[in-house]
Amino acid sequence: MLTTYLHQHRNDWGIRAYISLRTKVRDRWYPIPDVCIYPSAGFEGQIPSVPPLLWIEIVSPEDRMASVRRTAQDLVASGVPRVWIIDPKSLESEVWTAAGVEPVEDHTLRIPDSPIVIPLHDVVED
Repeated sequence: MLTTYLHQHRNDWGIRAYISLRTKVRDRWYPIPDVCIYPSAGFEGQIPSVPPLLWIEIVSPEDRMASVRRTAQDLVASGVPRVWIIDPKSLESEVWTAAGVEPVEDHTLRIPDSPIVIPLHDVVED
């Protein structure tokens, strides 16, 4: 549902959304986000070596939050500007940046200096 929502807004926001795209974050570390967003200009090659604009992790029942948060911390430390962690059941989420971790108020992610606004309630209703 999230990628469909992002796809519907791709032209307005100048983005492309990818599911499970292996990404080179640093030497010998190629993690796979659940969803990621790149500018429309994208990247070259099969495996991008530039970080996405937004890295999204959707917590599954098998995930341990401590591990997901540790990964988010490592991603941000390696140059990923934003990591959004979403609990799909409660729609509670948090965004990790170099400035720290903040809960996402009213279940709506807003990327500063960007037209990107993702209201999770609208995503799950569509």
